[in-house]
Amino acid sequence: MITAQHLEVRAGARLLMQDVTFRVAPGDKVGLVGRNGAGKTTLTKILAGEGQPASGSVTASGSVGYLPQDPRTGDPEVLARERILSARGLDDVVRRLRQSETEMGSDDPSVRERAMRRYERADAELHAGGGYAAESEAAQIAHSLGIEDRVLGQPLRTLSGGQRRRVELARILFSGAETLLLDEPTNHLDADSVVWLREFLKAHKGGLVVISHDTALLESTVNKVLHLDANRGEIDVYNMGWSAYLSQRETDERRRKRERLNAERKADALMDQANKMRAKATKAQAAQSMMRRAERLMAGVEGERRADRVARIKFPSPAPCGKTPLTASELSKSYGSLEVFTDVDLAIDKGSRVVVLGLNGAGKTTLLRILAGIDQADTGEVVPGHGLRLGYYAQEHETLDTSQTVLANLHSAAPQLTDTEARSVLGSFLFSGDDAEKPARVLSGGEKTRLALAILVVSSANVLLLDEPTNNLDPASREEVLAAIRTYTGAIVLVTHDEGAVHALEPDRVLILPDGVEDLWNPSYADLVSLA
Repeated sequence: MITAQHLEVRAGARLLMQDVTFRVAPGDKVGLVGRNGAGKTTLTKILAGEGQPASGSVTASGSVGYLPQDPRTGDPEVLARERILSARGLDDVVRRLRQSETEMGSDDPSVRERAMRRYERADAELHAGGGYAAESEAAQIAHSLGIEDRVLGQPLRTLSGGQRRRVELARILFSGAETLLLDEPTNHLDADSVVWLREFLKAHKGGLVVISHDTALLESTVNKVLHLDANRGEIDVYNMGWSAYLSQRETDERRRKRERLNAERKADALMDQANKMRAKATKAQAAQSMMRRAERLMAGVEGERRADRVARIKFPSPAPCGKTPLTASELSKSYGSLEVFTDVDLAIDKGSRVVVLGLNGAGKTTLLRILAGIDQADTGEVVPGHGLRLGYYAQEHETLDTSQTVLANLHSAAPQLTDTEARSVLGSFLFSGDDAEKPARVLSGGEKTRLALAILVVSSANVLLLDEPTNNLDPASREEVLAAIRTYTGAIVLVTHDEGAVHALEPDRVLILPDGVEDLWNPSYADLVSLA
């Protein structure tokens, strides 16, 4: 159980919420909702004990499992399987078992004897921690989230961002934590894994707080909604499921409008009467009393809900370039003995639109990083054409300098902009005033997405490499990105699980990994998007 009392939460100097009190009890499955930048991720970090409120307190009883938006944690040399098992402290036990099994095959009797004793001790510890059934349970959860056996045997450093995130999600679900705090858990999951996750969360007996833009997940799992109102800095608590919440929220808004209109009519009538009476000295005091009464009437009603602000996103006018601004030939990439993809050829013509498909772990992100010049291929080459200007949107936002401010990140990408021009661009992406001076490390996932998109806007790029550009976005912001994709006249290479993004792109070609098969786009490929 988690109890939050009288919380005040800030991002730098900006007040996000104040005097917030709520409780997550066993069986409460809470959808935490609100626009990007409202403070959902910041609040979840505080609930997990990884951040501190400006004032107020959070107390937790029982174990808490927390999945952050950016899950790049753990020793990069640890195997994925061991990372998942570490949630119950079984990783070291299994490692010692495997080592003992190897040493038991030694020709040296003394080595065999020591190995047998170590094996017996490790085996006893494994049984105390749930036995081989626990190891099997971890593997089953991993497979249900689309993590293949070969991936479980790989070090974390060799995994893509999507694979790392699924490993961390598997670890949290395997932990048996009583309360789960999940920030966008469906990011990087294929359709089958999302369905499995919904059923898992429905069956979870403890508490749950989930941030998600997947309305189907919210519909099927939550029985309570916390709506973070960024305009008022408050949380509205709805003890109901998702559909009932949507209906109730609209009912509440209609009520607010009616109450305000009635109050305005009464206040106007009082003010009119007071203005008539003020002319007479004998009635001046009564007029003042009426004016104060009118002010109290207006102060006693809730203001009409202001529409959430949305970043206005338009990708840049592409710089002039030659017929084929980017060419890649005979690319291959491996991590040790693991072959990711081989013999990939790709020619990006001016204005072409290519979608890259493949199962999780097929190398889609790795390919974009190679095309962007961040990683190197084992074989082959990437050749820039005449006038190439690349814009790269990374799904984990690793291109942002988290030690620098929002404004400094934009200046690094576009040093030609004056401070006023840079602030104007940031303002259109909802970074106004002091928000421009925030360090990038404190931004939420949605805010990092907006900053990365702002950097693309000032890039004058004629080839955009977009890796899951709609992740972590609220519905209104997602529509802005889709509109920007539709109207951009340069070339785009897109990696996405979002079928809407592919529809917006209207691709002319598809590249399928890991085999590197290139084909003209046809509607039959659309069925692969959510599975890829």
